[in-house]
Amino acid sequence: MARGKLRIHLGAAPGVGKTYAMLAEAHRRVERGTDCVVAFVEHHGRPRTEVLLHGLEQVPRRELEYRGGVFPEMDLDAVLARRPQVALVDELAHTNVPGSRNAKRWQDVEELLAAGIDVVSTVNIQHLESLGDVVESITGVRQQETVPDEVVRRADQVELVDMTPEALRRRMAHGNIYRPDKIDAALSNHFRPGNLTALRELALLWVADRADAYLTQYRSEHRVSKIWGSRERIVVGLTGGPEGRTLIRRGARLAEKGAGGEVLAVYIARSDGLTSASPKELALQRTLVEDLGGTFHHVVGDDIPAALLAFARGVNATQIVLGSSRRKTWQYVFGPGVGATVARESGPDLDVHIVTHDEVARGRGLPVARGARLGRSRRVWGWITGVAGPPLLAALLNAVDLGLANDMLLFLALTVAAALLGGLLPALASAAVGSLLLNYFYTPPLHRWTIADPKNIVAIVIFVAVGVAVASVVDLAARRTHQAARLRAESEILSFLAGNVLRGETGLEDLLERVRETFGMESAALLERASDVEPWTCAGRVGRGHPVDRPDQADVDMPVGDHMALALTGRVLPAEDRRVLAAFAAQAAVVLDRRRLREEADRARTLAEGNRIRTALLAAVSHDLRTPLAGIKAAVTSLRSEDVEWSEEDRAELLAGIEEGADRLDHLVGNLLDMSRLQTGTVTPLIREIDLDEVVPMALGGVPEGSACLDVPETLPMVAVDPGLLERAMANLVENAVKYSPPGAPVLVAGSALADRVEVRVVDRGPGVPDDAKERIFEPFQRHGDAPRGAGVGLGLAVARGFAEAMGGTLEAEDTPGGGLTMVLTLRAAGTRPEHRPAAEPERQAS
Repeated sequence: MARGKLRIHLGAAPGVGKTYAMLAEAHRRVERGTDCVVAFVEHHGRPRTEVLLHGLEQVPRRELEYRGGVFPEMDLDAVLARRPQVALVDELAHTNVPGSRNAKRWQDVEELLAAGIDVVSTVNIQHLESLGDVVESITGVRQQETVPDEVVRRADQVELVDMTPEALRRRMAHGNIYRPDKIDAALSNHFRPGNLTALRELALLWVADRADAYLTQYRSEHRVSKIWGSRERIVVGLTGGPEGRTLIRRGARLAEKGAGGEVLAVYIARSDGLTSASPKELALQRTLVEDLGGTFHHVVGDDIPAALLAFARGVNATQIVLGSSRRKTWQYVFGPGVGATVARESGPDLDVHIVTHDEVARGRGLPVARGARLGRSRRVWGWITGVAGPPLLAALLNAVDLGLANDMLLFLALTVAAALLGGLLPALASAAVGSLLLNYFYTPPLHRWTIADPKNIVAIVIFVAVGVAVASVVDLAARRTHQAARLRAESEILSFLAGNVLRGETGLEDLLERVRETFGMESAALLERASDVEPWTCAGRVGRGHPVDRPDQADVDMPVGDHMALALTGRVLPAEDRRVLAAFAAQAAVVLDRRRLREEADRARTLAEGNRIRTALLAAVSHDLRTPLAGIKAAVTSLRSEDVEWSEEDRAELLAGIEEGADRLDHLVGNLLDMSRLQTGTVTPLIREIDLDEVVPMALGGVPEGSACLDVPETLPMVAVDPGLLERAMANLVENAVKYSPPGAPVLVAGSALADRVEVRVVDRGPGVPDDAKERIFEPFQRHGDAPRGAGVGLGLAVARGFAEAMGGTLEAEDTPGGGLTMVLTLRAAGTRPEHRPAAEPERQAS
């Protein structure tokens, strides 16, 4: 029996229209005469979806009892007995009620497919098993219902049902997805614009990767070697030379001209690993291509043009970028070169760009390691074997007559041994001494330096040639081994430095300690001076030993610019180590500059903030504090006047005005004091674990009765806060919300849990705040719009955010669905570690 086919409608979130698209597809198939039934589709009360169910045959559901309730599930046996051509099965990742045949609905679908029934199903991207951690980091919620990725990848068709986050939130706000009582919570949690954008990107990338994998599989199965230019893929061929950066930038410009262009830089090394390319230059080019959004690839191949073309066709590239040859003119007698060969063999479907550069026809000029790199003890033994070995062997052979051929083989073996131990020079010495001894003692005429038989001359020449050849191979292997080990160490060090540059993690002392450990020094210091006549000062020092005050006192000094140097003590470094040391020195200067820039920025920010606070404070004192004082003064003067006889009603009104003015002064002065404590860093929260319902109701005491309603469930986890700071922050938020809420629209204070956080949302139905002003309202002495001067000095929200951050929480402003503003106060749940705690001196306690 042929296996059924699976078609999946994939979406980024609930409500994008997956079920609607599936039902519309079912109607089209029924109109074509296909036997199609609804095995299980849940419309969730959405009218448009429910209407599409009409006219489709529905298999009755099976009802299962579980924990006192009755739950409908797909009747798998009934669908198998009905045996339609196509079955619609909604929510592929659904977990079946205990008592069902299978634990998961995708397992039910597998049985339908095995029975030869085609299935059309739906799933959201967050339900894919491999994306569980990613989705949790985005939404804060771990998905309990998942489906293995392989189930979705095996589907015959995966159709993306897409919708922009803005359109989806409008559908939600209009009540087209959830019931009205769930809209606000959904828009504030899972259906946030950021969440929806991230989930949509996951869905688009997943489908794009699947389409690319399908295209690669199709080309492989059908043996398609011709390039299909579905999008521009630019392959940049690198040689490890300095022209590589020019080629990479040219390739990036070509890729920008087409939509979805991609740059792939490739370096082809020979299979024996003996390459003269500069590892440092390749590392710089790798960084450059990655910064430009491309990828770097390392390919092994002895035939460079063939390997380059095979790579380009394998990745379905459309263009190749190569540099003009650096070979001299006379070198073309050995062949046309890589560029010409690639251009000739690329064919009509692959364009080749030959880019000129400054290194054209200048020769390769790449660094080559020189000198033997054997250990000292091996060289000593090699010289002993090469110089003293032949006379000792001759003395032994004089006592035994083995014949000229055997004598020559023994001397050759001695030369090979000298080469293996000491390299080229000891082997040459052994060959020279051995040939002389062979000529004098064993080649007729004996005990004379002449050779009578020409054949013996050939034998001795071969003997010397073999000795030299073996010595050369050993020396080359030793140099390559040393070069590989050294370049590996350099690459690890440079990779470490590059990573620190990108992440900005390493401090100056940590970097100096790494320098000291890398080069085995006693101490490392970064010295600087303001000018040539100024004395040197130490910006940072690590290690032991006598500290150096000037670069010339150090064993090794590496200048960094004109007035900075890295000084090391302990031993003298060889010249070949100074290249890596220069990279360390440059990085140390960058770290020092970054630290000073950060300090200067902090000081400038503090000064600017202080100036702004002082200016705003003068403005507040000049008006907001003087207004209630003037009212109090006028009321007191009126009451003390003997010229007017005040009635009891008038006296009560004047006294009420005095009380109101005093309350305003108390509120304004309290906020000013709180703001000054936040600005000077003297707020020290006393964190302890409490329930929200112990503190939040107390914050509502300062607003008129009925102007705010509370919805804080008792099941919320405890929070780690300072009760006094939390109460003051909540009071400011509630008072601000009540101030701007219209009559008859009470402010809602609701609490909810989200992963390891607890959110308190203060929701009003006022005029709201535009997006570009949502951050400004948290700045001190800021009023939004045309708020009257008597409405306060504009410190309430600034104080609330300051207290929230002091407790390790956050305070953000969001739009209220349907109009208004929502303040979201996020607090740490008890038992979780704080991500950030502002530094403060314990001068005063917060509560």
